[in-house]
Amino acid sequence: MSEFEPRIIAFLCNWCSYGAADLAGVGRLQYPPNIRVIRIPCTGRMNPKFILSALKEGADGVWVSGCHPGDCHYLEGNYYARRKFLLFNELLEHMGVEPGRVQFSWISSAESSKFLEVVTEVTASIKALGPNTNFVKKAMVA
Repeated sequence: MSEFEPRIIAFLCNWCSYGAADLAGVGRLQYPPNIRVIRIPCTGRMNPKFILSALKEGADGVWVSGCHPGDCHYLEGNYYARRKFLLFNELLEHMGVEPGRVQFSWISSAESSKFLEVVTEVTASIKALGPNTNFVKKAMVA
């Protein structure tokens, strides 16, 4: 049997984290291929239902990344996101989702090396947790 490779959904801010991912690609930096990127306008507009849906549909982990606090393209979006995700993490734990299954970070568009570092850390920590079995939608057998 082959070694477990996690499926990670990454919601990246259009203005910062997505730019860092693009810069890492242009610079041909190598990072784990486990993430599937979804570009969002701002982490402040990130709906927690997106995270729940990703986990329910079989993602082993979710990573949300945006601009550094204070550097948001929309001025205060990442402040709203920071508060929202602090509360949402507690709800996830209450629902039985392991700590670390959902991760958040702040990466500037010029920080391609930090993007590489964080994506490697996120992949390793979710890989250590193993497959997501607590929150996955089960197929109906008729």
